[in-house]
Amino acid sequence: MNSNHTSVNSPRRYYIVMWSMAVVMVMLFVACLVFGSVDIPLGDVLGSLTGGEVSRATSRVIVLETRLPMACTAMLAGAALSIAGLLMQTTFDNPLAGPSILGISTGSSLGVAIVMLALGGSIGGVLGSSLSALIGALLGAGVIMLVLLAFSSIVKNSVMLLIIGIMVSHLASSAISLLNFFSTQEGVHSYVIWGLGNFSGVTLERLPIFAILVIASVLLSMMLVKPLNALLLGARYAENLGVNIRGTRNRLLVLSGILTAVVTAFCGPIGFIGLIVPHIARLSLRSSNHIVLLPATALAGAVVALLCTLISVVPSASGIIPINAITPIIGVPIIIYIIVNRKRIAYFN
Repeated sequence: MNSNHTSVNSPRRYYIVMWSMAVVMVMLFVACLVFGSVDIPLGDVLGSLTGGEVSRATSRVIVLETRLPMACTAMLAGAALSIAGLLMQTTFDNPLAGPSILGISTGSSLGVAIVMLALGGSIGGVLGSSLSALIGALLGAGVIMLVLLAFSSIVKNSVMLLIIGIMVSHLASSAISLLNFFSTQEGVHSYVIWGLGNFSGVTLERLPIFAILVIASVLLSMMLVKPLNALLLGARYAENLGVNIRGTRNRLLVLSGILTAVVTAFCGPIGFIGLIVPHIARLSLRSSNHIVLLPATALAGAVVALLCTLISVVPSASGIIPINAITPIIGVPIIIYIIVNRKRIAYFN
C-alpha cells in the first residue's frame, strides 16, 4: 500500500472537518438539553448549568439530573463505540467489522440476561437498572473476551478469529433465547426494554465512573497509532517494521472489547454506530492515518450519538424512542453505500 494512503490530503481539510464536527456537536448537545418531554428555554438551560436564575425550579432538576447526564453519556458512548469499530476494522482488515461482531456485545447481553432472567422476573425487574446488571454485563463481556484471547493464541489468521467470534456470538444469543423462554413475563419485559438501548440510564452519580472508563480506554487506543498504521500496510510489512502482530492484535481486541463492554453495560447493546462512524470519518478526511482518524472518529461518534438522542426525544408525547430503533435508519443507507462503493473507499482503508 502506498504511503499516501495513510496521509491526510491536506491539513486544511483536517481542521475544517474537525472544527465543523465540533460545532455541530456543541449545537446538538445544547439541543438535547433544550428539547424533550418538556421544552426548556435556552435561558433556563444556561441558568441551570451556571447556577443562575431559572423561570421554573423543575427546569433545573430536569436539566441537571436527566438531560445533562444523558447528553454526556451519548457523547462518550458514541465515541467509545466508534473507536472500538475503527480498531476492529483495522485489526481484521474488514470494512464491515464492528463492536458486536466478535460477540463481546452479546456476551454483555448474556451477563445482563443472567441477572435479569435467571434470578426471576421480579428480582430481575429491580436489578435491571442496578449495579448488579452492570457487573453482569462486564463479566459476560469479560468471559467472551477471555475465550477470544485463548483462541487468538491458537489461531493466527485474523479472518478465522473473526469467524470464531461470530460463532461465539451465536452461542451467546442461543443462551439468551433459552433464558427468555424459561423466564417469567415480567423478566422478559425488563430484558427487552434494556435491550432496546438508551443513553438515559446513566445517572449523574454514575457518570464519572462511565467517563473515566471510556476516556482511559480511548487514551490507551491513541497510544497504538503506530502499530495501527503499520497494520494498514499488511502483516508482513508490519512485522518487518518490528510490530508484534499477535501482541498488537490481542491489545486491540482487549481495548475494543472493554470499550464495547462498558457502553453495553451502562447503555444496553447499541447497534450500527461502531460500524458506520469510522467510514464517515475516513470519507470526511479522505485518509486512513490513525493519527488524525482516531480523534476524528471519536468526534464523529459523539455527533452521531447526540443526533440519535435528539431524534429519540422529538416525539415527546409518545415518550423516548429506543436508540436501536433509530440507528438502523441512519446506518443501513451508509452500509449499502460502503458496499456499493467498496473499491473507491478501499483507497482510504
